[in-house]
Amino acid sequence: MLKFYKREISPIIPKSCRFVPSCSEYSMEAYKKYRVVKGIVLTSWRLFRCNLLDGPGFDPPRWFDKEKPTEE
Repeated sequence: MLKFYKREISPIIPKSCRFVPSCSEYSMEAYKKYRVVKGIVLTSWRLFRCNLLDGPGFDPPRWFDKEKPTEE
């Protein structure tokens, strides 16, 4: 579903993601790194945080007990 979204839907809507990587890229990385269950949890948490109250910035997928990495 993510590949379909990135290939077919994402190009026709304006770029609006506040984070790097984008939410769809974040989701794909989370699934690859943490598998399905943790990937779903992380993706849900990211989409929940993607609002006007949270500031933009570098936000790679990481499990909750991991330290926040710095942007390189």
